[in-house]
Amino acid sequence: MVHIVGAGCGAPDLITLRGKKHLEEADVIIYAGSLVNPELLAYAKSDCAVHDSSKMTLEEIVSVVSAAEKAGKTTVRLHTGDPSLYGAIGEQIREFDKLGIEYDITPGVSAFSGAASSLKTEYTLPDVSQTVIITRASGKTSVPESENLVSLAKHGATMVLFLSTGLLDKVSRDLIEGGYSPDTPAAIIYKATWADEKVVYCTVDSLKKTAEENCITKTALITVGSFLTSDFSRSHLYSPEFSTEFREAKK
Repeated sequence: MVHIVGAGCGAPDLITLRGKKHLEEADVIIYAGSLVNPELLAYAKSDCAVHDSSKMTLEEIVSVVSAAEKAGKTTVRLHTGDPSLYGAIGEQIREFDKLGIEYDITPGVSAFSGAASSLKTEYTLPDVSQTVIITRASGKTSVPESENLVSLAKHGATMVLFLSTGLLDKVSRDLIEGGYSPDTPAAIIYKATWADEKVVYCTVDSLKKTAEENCITKTALITVGSFLTSDFSRSHLYSPEFSTEFREAKK
């Protein structure tokens, strides 16, 4: 059995209870060494075989899993954040299906959720933004033409960019071309929820300069939108003027 586990967004105690249990019981752990907090490996058994996937190819990962399956062992494939977001688990699942290897997926706390907690804010605010676009800039890995940043920026929604810290000059140009004003609020969150987390605020047109000034080159999320600074309306959820199925409006 293979358990694909989301490690959480950084802090070792942000893994789910289910994910922690799988780590404690695993015979083999293959973890994303370039991204996953190594403190999570403290949950592993003393005789657990641990492999760092940052130094492995897909074929090598599948080979380790296949050998564990033949030996009747349980494997945890430990990914950062939520493995279903930029975790490259699709290609692994495809190989497991070909080989008839059973697997399940344990979701984790995504980095975009961790970033919101670091910013101490809410992505969706009444009369400001009710949509969050999670995407990445086109670089070595291309994106569908219909999903390029220029097209997505036309919505003016809250945007969270993964895997784009090395492309901030292009990010700024594309966002502005798409419709965000140059002074639209933005923030760069480096290693959200880690002990060495860093949060810096800027604007869309100063993203690259801000990252350079703070020596941020990778492992960061970019958030863009008026949710960072705008005033917003009170929601109906807790308003005394509105009735819900749980309480009557107060006159």
